[in-house]
Amino acid sequence: MRWRAADLLRLGGFLAAGTMAAGCFTDRQNAGARLYATHCSHCHGDEGQGLKRLIPPVAGADYVAENRNFLACLVRRGVNGPMVVNGIAFNQVMPGHQDLTDSEITNLLNFVQSSWGNKGKPFTIREVSNQLQACAGSDGQ
Repeated sequence: MRWRAADLLRLGGFLAAGTMAAGCFTDRQNAGARLYATHCSHCHGDEGQGLKRLIPPVAGADYVAENRNFLACLVRRGVNGPMVVNGIAFNQVMPGHQDLTDSEITNLLNFVQSSWGNKGKPFTIREVSNQLQACAGSDGQ
């Protein structure tokens, strides 16, 4: 089989596009883990284990599974008041993350939903933006 110059150029373009796309998807895939490490792990732990009876876990947390419709607002606005996670009462302040975009919150929540035994359905950016609009926290990004 003989290759023409035009065929080789098309093949090279296809391979280059595939390499760039793979890098983009790989970067997105790890964005949630990086966001968790930067914004959450200091309190909730590297493995989502929380801190005894002071800070609730996100690993295997019934609260994460049962409060899907409020998680985006919880990340954006924070929490101030009592909550029960896995049968244990917590009452600490969790600061909100106004600095995160809707897209970053989506990546962060999807990381939590798929880590440490959590088996939640992945969030979409539209779902997160809709949740954030309900608490006046959407930035449209």
